[in-house]
Amino acid sequence: MMPPLRTRPATPADIPALVALVNSAYRGESSRAGWTTEADLVGGQRVDAERLTEEVTRDGHVVLMHERDGSPVACVHLQRTSDGCYLGMFTVQPTAQGRGLGRQLLEAAERWAVEQWDSSTVYMTVIIQRSDLITWYERRGYHRTGERRPFPHDDPRFGLPLRDDLEFEVLRKQVGAHV
Repeated sequence: MMPPLRTRPATPADIPALVALVNSAYRGESSRAGWTTEADLVGGQRVDAERLTEEVTRDGHVVLMHERDGSPVACVHLQRTSDGCYLGMFTVQPTAQGRGLGRQLLEAAERWAVEQWDSSTVYMTVIIQRSDLITWYERRGYHRTGERRPFPHDDPRFGLPLRDDLEFEVLRKQVGAHV
């Protein structure tokens, strides 16, 4: 039997383990063990300790994490915004994908947005080339808005694009009592 899963906000002490988790799930060969890899689209890092520390400690931000035996197996960054809650850096350990952890964490993130911030909307950006991931979010109630945002091609803190046509699409979902 698997040890119990615990969900909690990350602290600065969690940063090194979370940086390793996020980068392993999105970039490089380790990410290919799961289906969320961006290794064919973006190289380099997905996040660094400096940026993640800002997201863990800044007002209006939280990084929720699932941990098992004291080690993170999934995480998500939430940011309170004027028009709801932005959800990003959604990560599940590549070898643990396909077991329902992502769905559980997404539901926990939506609950946090409603219960802690009274958000009525959760939105995110997904690289448009990730049609499989967009479809997964659509099955969970997110809708394509048609809004596009540029990929930060000139900022290596977010990775090194392997294609010139990368951009994000905004997905949105009504949550809580506002549904």
